[in-house]
Amino acid sequence: MDFVFLWALAGLQIKHFVADYSLQWGSMIADKPYLNRPGGYIHAAIHIAGTLPVLLLCGLSLVSVAMLLAFEFVVHFLTDYIKGRHGLVNKADAHTRSYWIAHGIDQLVHQLTYVIILLFMILELTN
Repeated sequence: MDFVFLWALAGLQIKHFVADYSLQWGSMIADKPYLNRPGGYIHAAIHIAGTLPVLLLCGLSLVSVAMLLAFEFVVHFLTDYIKGRHGLVNKADAHTRSYWIAHGIDQLVHQLTYVIILLFMILELTN
C-alpha cells in the first residue's frame, strides 16, 4: 500500500511539471490576473485533467476523486490569480525579486495542495 502513495506523489509531480510548464501558453498566462478571461480556468482544468487518472489509479472512490478535483481546481485557480494580480500591481517580471518570491510561493502552495491530497488518500485508503 505504501507504494501507492509514492506512485501518486510521482504522478502528481510529473503532472504538475507538464501542466505548469509544458501545456501553458502565453495567452493563458496573460489571462490569469483576470476573473473574466478563460486562461486561468483552462489552466486549472488542465491540472485536474492530469490529476484525474492519478487518483483513479490509486483506487479512490468517485466521490473522493470529485471532491479532490474540485479542491485542486479552486486552490490552483485562486493561487495563480493572486500571483497574477501581484505581478500586475507590482509590475513584477522575471527580472524582479518580487516575481521570484511570488513564483516560489505559488509553487509551494501547489505542492502543499498535493500533500493535502495525499493525506486524504492515506485517510481513505488505510481505513
